[in-house]
Amino acid sequence: MLNLPLPQKKSKTYWNKLYGSSLALSIVEASHAHTDGPLVVIVEDVTHADILTREIEFYKDDKQIIYHLPDWETLPYDIFSPHQDIIAERLTTLHALQAIRGGDILIIPLNTLAQRLAPRSYIQGNVLSLKVNQQLDIAGFRRNLEASGYINVTEVMEHGEFAIRGSIIDLFPASSTMPYRIDLFDDEIESIRCFDPQSQRSDNKVESVDLLPAREFPTDEAGIANFRTRYREMLHGDPLNSIIYKSVSDGIMPSGIEYYLPVFYGEDELDTLFDYLPKSSLYIVPGELEQQLQVFESEVNERYEQRRHDIERPILSPEYLYQTTHEITSELETSSVIYTSLKKSTDDTHNARVKTPPDLILQTRLDEPAQALNNYINDFISTQKGRLLFVAETGGRREVLTELLRGHKIHPKVCADWQEFLHSDDKICITVSEIAHGLVLLEPGPEATTALKTDIAVITESQIYGQRAIQKRRRKKRGADSDNIVQNLTDLTIGAPVVHIDHGVGRYLGLEKLSGDGYDAEFLLLEYAGGDKLYVPVSSLHLISRYTGASAENAPVHKLGSDQWAKARKKAAKQARDVAAELLDIHARRAAVQGRSYPVDENEYASFCNSFPFEETPDQETTIRAVLDDLRSPQPMDRVVCGDVGFGKTEVAMRAAFVVANCGKQVAILVPTTLLAQQHFQNFSDRFADWPIKVACLSRFNTAKKQKEILDDLAKGKVDIVVGTHKL
Repeated sequence: MLNLPLPQKKSKTYWNKLYGSSLALSIVEASHAHTDGPLVVIVEDVTHADILTREIEFYKDDKQIIYHLPDWETLPYDIFSPHQDIIAERLTTLHALQAIRGGDILIIPLNTLAQRLAPRSYIQGNVLSLKVNQQLDIAGFRRNLEASGYINVTEVMEHGEFAIRGSIIDLFPASSTMPYRIDLFDDEIESIRCFDPQSQRSDNKVESVDLLPAREFPTDEAGIANFRTRYREMLHGDPLNSIIYKSVSDGIMPSGIEYYLPVFYGEDELDTLFDYLPKSSLYIVPGELEQQLQVFESEVNERYEQRRHDIERPILSPEYLYQTTHEITSELETSSVIYTSLKKSTDDTHNARVKTPPDLILQTRLDEPAQALNNYINDFISTQKGRLLFVAETGGRREVLTELLRGHKIHPKVCADWQEFLHSDDKICITVSEIAHGLVLLEPGPEATTALKTDIAVITESQIYGQRAIQKRRRKKRGADSDNIVQNLTDLTIGAPVVHIDHGVGRYLGLEKLSGDGYDAEFLLLEYAGGDKLYVPVSSLHLISRYTGASAENAPVHKLGSDQWAKARKKAAKQARDVAAELLDIHARRAAVQGRSYPVDENEYASFCNSFPFEETPDQETTIRAVLDDLRSPQPMDRVVCGDVGFGKTEVAMRAAFVVANCGKQVAILVPTTLLAQQHFQNFSDRFADWPIKVACLSRFNTAKKQKEILDDLAKGKVDIVVGTHKL
């Protein structure tokens, strides 16, 4: 459809005028034409990788497989390790690359392109295969898992963990989205099932499973011995002063160990991405790739200079960890490469057959907010004889957008995806996808099929409601939300009171290493009344929480084995029931009182929300839904929204204020200080600037005349939202 050229073997070409999401569509088309090798798409960072992945998923058919090789999502030389899910995704992709097919698509950020990677021989040579009816030596299997970087825990929750309980083995392979439970009968695998790490319930039998290594380097005795030798060769200073050297020597992989990857391998043993990929690969890169690589190289060198003198954590020089810009561009010079750009080329054969996506944002100040959208649709359908596909982010948003269109006598047909739209005859359709950018395809030409011989416009929500800040999808993890949960050992200080869920309040005395069954493990040491000691495995950290009662000095210390803790829990439960009964009584009386219901205009509300310059957090979304439900209800609202500074409480208040003001009622925002009143007034004024909603502020900064004027306007209904201190 876009008719863009492909380069000859080991040469380069250019794709220009790639407006909107046309790059994604171009890549999909190229994947059909280039079947000799995979398409390797280099992007600026993980955010652009995520956006492009969504857009390619939207345009592609079932033939292409998309691979994503993420970076570690840490700064160069960081003391933090990547999330285990990131490591798992990297290992899965590196393993898959060795069998990647022609036409498949690999998307990588440019800093991943620059990284030196674990050798292919390590990734391939450390795959453990299990299948039903296979003989399995548990002791040997445990050693193999630990050598591959798996961590022995009491309960498997994340990638790279395993637990052995008698004849049952739980493990979470790097290449799997779910952990597996292996049942043994004597020394034979009887069954392999997936299980839910939250509920621990197992289902879905499988016949076999392959286990990739859990780390990008070996952690067995040979790997540690090699690390000790190579460390002395590659790094300066006394190794005994180094936390890294001593920890690895003890079999403990410290945080940030990934930036010592070369130390685990021999000289020149590491690979690069070019080593993993076939020579027939087609590289699609930004036109300014070299400049972007130079910027990244400068950042790496700057971080190196900042941290190179740390005696406890000496670091490797950049050439051990990254390829230089010159090395990368030299590799690309001997490869097939497409350079992409938004600029228009003088050679029209290199320009995508697209136009700039139209600006159709609802103009809330006008009598006809959707006039631009309505005019564009009529012109595109009637005059240009084109076809339109609207794209909403979710099924619920699709319904909101559909209602908006129906209000202008436009009735789109729901279609499953882009492919169904292409092969239908409907003029206007609507579908669901998370793509960020739209597209206007010009008439493809005589070589296209009958269904495609027309202009096509893809219009996304952001073109109608305003551009949201595009952020990569979060890794969502279920768990307790309480602030008193201990998330990391660094949260604990020696002598601090802590609460064990089964044994009560004790004092944290630090970490101790104990040996058992020939294996060393670390334990938290807790002291209870009478000097009794309790050793808690580090893997059971979730059983420990901070003591949040009185001051730490006055915290009680319970007696191990006594019923003191049980009595305290029983007393607390009774008090909780008493409070619950009182709350139920209050709730019942409140439910009998009738208040005012505030219906939500979904179209205008969606437009207001899209001016929020960030992505809502899960807690924000939950809170906003609850507040809107309260506003819709005829019962009076009685809700407290709690959150730390900067966690988004004001946005919740703004959305509630918008709904109420949009219903013709007035809103008062009461704040404790004059300074806060001014800040909120400015924020509310900026946010409501595009709406016919007047915001005012009552504080001592106003003159008496101004105060009277605002109060008069309030009484006359001329002010919709007022922010103020006790002056209110």
